[in-house]
This record gives sequence, structure tokens and C-alpha cells, in this order.
Amino acid sequence: MSIEIIIAFIQQSIRLSSTLLLGSTGEIITEKSGNLNLGTPGIMACGAISGIIGAFFYTKSGLPFNPFISILLTFICCVLGSLIASLIYCFLTITLKTNQNVTGLVLTTFGVGMSNFIGSLINGQMGGTGIAAFPEIGKAYRTTLPFADDLGIFGDIFFSYGFMTYLSIIIAVVSGIVISKTHIGLNLRAVGENPATADAAGINVTRYKYVATCIGGVISGLGGLCYVMDFATANWQNNILDQFGWLSVALVIFALWKPIMAILGSVIFGALYVVGSFLPNITTKDQKLLDILPYLVTIIVLVITSMRKKREHQPPESLGLSYFREER
Repeated sequence: MSIEIIIAFIQQSIRLSSTLLLGSTGEIITEKSGNLNLGTPGIMACGAISGIIGAFFYTKSGLPFNPFISILLTFICCVLGSLIASLIYCFLTITLKTNQNVTGLVLTTFGVGMSNFIGSLINGQMGGTGIAAFPEIGKAYRTTLPFADDLGIFGDIFFSYGFMTYLSIIIAVVSGIVISKTHIGLNLRAVGENPATADAAGINVTRYKYVATCIGGVISGLGGLCYVMDFATANWQNNILDQFGWLSVALVIFALWKPIMAILGSVIFGALYVVGSFLPNITTKDQKLLDILPYLVTIIVLVITSMRKKREHQPPESLGLSYFREER
């Protein structure tokens, strides 16, 4: 195997890892508040299609193309779309106390279905091509650091990515520091572990759950935008994000609910997912087997951590449970 193929494999793994890292970081923040949001795939789809909507209207506006404006507009649209989806989940599970598992699965079904519907409408409006493709915007998202080419192999491996890759790492590191080292993070963990005790200590449980779930949802939505605009070069296809949403949820377990550890986990998951593209004489059946590797690794990690029974390796104690204040 040549050095060029190895470098290309590493680059593809890291590009895909950005989507997984943003999706899992958002879900970690959400779960730290005690909310189990299985609607992550749907929220990622909502974020992605919202960015595509922004790209479509910007392209059809007739304005001269500006890379910064195109990124800003699609970014804002993604944030708004994923925020609305997160607020729907919050209202149903926190305010109305509906079952979190069922609500999350319904949100995934709704988000994926809605994004497919809107994506099909946009595909039909794309000047006869039938494909929602925005190559100029995709190129803007994939713009690398200017000095990457001057650093040889080192630059190819570490600096040849769009800004979303570096943004995902920054978000994961900052989230990890806030959760483990700050007063806000301590309150958030208290809400996730024992909301009744946190409430008795004067912490506004509802506010923390709403804010954490919305921030987590927006970050996960950015993962959807990252995949569509960067990894898929601003091309929309129906059901483009389903598996990556579930991989992000699995990565939360693999990372033991630690955003910084999710950085390494996302690269491993990304590598396991793309490795089939770089193996010679790979068949469709072999590729299907390779696709289950990330989930298999997650199961192994879950079994090992459960056997060790360390508290810091376990999910928040009240994860998935609605909090009824009158019962405290």
C-alpha cells in the first residue's frame, strides 16, 4: 500500500470523524442533563437540510457568490433548524413529561422524513439536474489552511481540512472542560445524576435540562451540516445521515460520556467506516460486515466498562427518566 493511499485513508477518516464528533458531543451534553435523546439522527438531518435550504435560496438569489456569506448563511440556517427540533423534544419530554425513548424515536422518524421530503423538493427545483448540489459552497467549506501544502506529509495529515474539522475538536475540548472543571458543569452533572437533590440545592432543573438539550441538539445539528457540506461536498441525497446519527449515539457509550475521549473515538469510528473503500477486491457483502464494526466495538466497550463497575464510566443515574418535582 502506497503512502498516498495511507494519507488518503487518514484524511477520509478524519473528515468523517468531524461529523461523528459533533453528533456525539451534542448527545453527551444532552445526556449529562439526564435526557436521553434518541432523536439525534433526526436532529442531524434537520440541521443538514436547513443548511441545504439556506444554500438553495442563496444560490437562487442571484447575488454574487461570496464564500464567507454562503458559510454564514448555511451555518445560521443549520443552527435554527436543529434548535427548533431540539425545542420540540424539550417541550415534549421536559414540560409534558413524555417518554424520552419514544419521543426521541419519533423525532428521528420525523426529522429524517421531513428532510427527505424537503430535499426531494429542492432536487426538483435544481434546473433540470434533479440533484441538490452546491459545489461552490462545498468548496468554501473544504478550504484548507493556506500553509498546509508547505508542510508535506505533516500538513496533509493535520492541516488539510475545512474549518468544521477544527471547530468540532474545539467544541469537544471546551465541552469537556466546562462539564468537568466549571461550576456550571457541576450543576449540570448534579441535574443528570439526581435532579431532586439538585432542585433542593437551588438549581433550576428545568432550565438546565432545556439549555443543555438545546445546546447539545444544535451541536449535533452542526454534525449533519458538516457531513453534507464538507464530507459530501454540498450534495444532498435522501437518507444521507441515518447511519451517522446512530453511530454518534453509539460513540457516546464508547467515549464513556466524555467529550474529549470522543475525539479519539470519532477517528476510530471514522476509520472503521471508510476502511472498506481502501481495501482491494472488497465485495458488497464484505462492506456490510465492515459497517457493523463500530457497533461491535461499542458493545465490547460497554461490556468491559460494565464489568469494571467504575462510577465514572457509567451514564448519569437519572438518564432517560422524567423529573416530577412534586415527588421529591
